[in-house]
Amino acid sequence: MDNASVELLKRPRIEKVVVNCAVGEGGARLERAQKILESLVNQKPEIRKARKTIRGFGIHKGEPIALRVTLRKEAAEEFLRKAFAAVNNKIKKSSIDSMGSFSFGIKEHLDIPGTRYNPELGIIGMDVTVHLVKPGYRVSKRAYRRSKIGTGQRVTVDEAIEFLRQMGVEVVEE
Repeated sequence: MDNASVELLKRPRIEKVVVNCAVGEGGARLERAQKILESLVNQKPEIRKARKTIRGFGIHKGEPIALRVTLRKEAAEEFLRKAFAAVNNKIKKSSIDSMGSFSFGIKEHLDIPGTRYNPELGIIGMDVTVHLVKPGYRVSKRAYRRSKIGTGQRVTVDEAIEFLRQMGVEVVEE
């Protein structure tokens, strides 16, 4: 195997981007958030239900309270570029975990470029989680002949930071 092939196996890529929007209640507010999220990602979000009852927040077990959508490939990259613009292309180093994945929040969906305010729908915030992997990660997830991946095939914090810099995102120490 030549050096170019080895470098390609070491380069992290985006496996998936998960966008989560916790509304906290069902009904009309959740439906409005669903319309906003659907227009942002061009994909229908799934409705998430409460796992347990929390009386202080008025949440009951089984009640729909949040939305989640998983994006992959080109759709993930396209949305991620817009989401980075919403946070001024800056990510805290503390938001990157030991496996190279990172998360950040968007306070208002209006911060995403190209979105307009619709008074009928309101404003929502969302959390964005990005999972980075290297080629070969699939062997730990496949059904047939599943195997563990070595430490050299896992994405480190430094590799995630380098990936973000290549995307034009500044990683700040805070």
